[in-house]
Amino acid sequence: MSHDEIHESNTQFHGAWRFFARKSLSGDVLDLPEVSIASSNVSWSMMNAAFLPTPVETEEALKRAAATAARHLAPRGRGWMLALCESWVPPRLRERAGELFAPYGLKLSLVATGMVAERLSPPIRPQPVMEVRQTKDSQGRCDLADVNSRCYDMSLPSGRESFDVPGLFEGNAQGFVGYRQGEAATSAAIIRVDDVAYVSMVATLPSQRQLGCAEAIMRHGLAEAERAWGIQRTVLHATPAGLPVYRRMGYRPVTRFHFYMAEPSQSR
Repeated sequence: MSHDEIHESNTQFHGAWRFFARKSLSGDVLDLPEVSIASSNVSWSMMNAAFLPTPVETEEALKRAAATAARHLAPRGRGWMLALCESWVPPRLRERAGELFAPYGLKLSLVATGMVAERLSPPIRPQPVMEVRQTKDSQGRCDLADVNSRCYDMSLPSGRESFDVPGLFEGNAQGFVGYRQGEAATSAAIIRVDDVAYVSMVATLPSQRQLGCAEAIMRHGLAEAERAWGIQRTVLHATPAGLPVYRRMGYRPVTRFHFYMAEPSQSR
């Protein structure tokens, strides 16, 4: 890994969330010295995010970031997230992050791996048979939302609030849903961020896993992105479950992100 790729992993993540926030009906983007905020102002905590704008070296700086994020996000009455890149804090400080964040209601929820591929490796097994549709209307957006809701323990209304947004998958974003036996089975979204294809919203229903559906929908989406935008380099942030799939596709790890989540406040 390199400092440039670590920086890219941060800016791609932040850039994609900025895109979602700006497309959201009531989202906002705010860049402050201590923290950068990209909030869609929806029920799904992960879509109301705060990011470190630069590496930090001291406890005081890390606490200021959490305090500033809480001051702006907590009063909205939504759950929210602070994404901490472990390459941007010293190990001694990373170990204390949970303790430093606790006064702001933040708890470690997930560790994701930032990954990059200059181009995808060829598939090593046959791809599953399925119909792939681009999310060009409300039904397609709802299908993508519902697959993600079922996979990430969201309510269906929360998922649709986040992703059934007119114009969300237009211009610099494309959404895709794969259907098997007439059922929406898998999904992916590709966001163009600084001429890199950022992959998000990859999800597959439990009944359709181990068949290669996630790989197939991603390959389809990235091929469409290359045709539309002429770019091959691609970045994503992998859950532990997705990590083996992405390695097989040619992605390599760059850094890791610790997702700290805060529950909705009761003041809304």
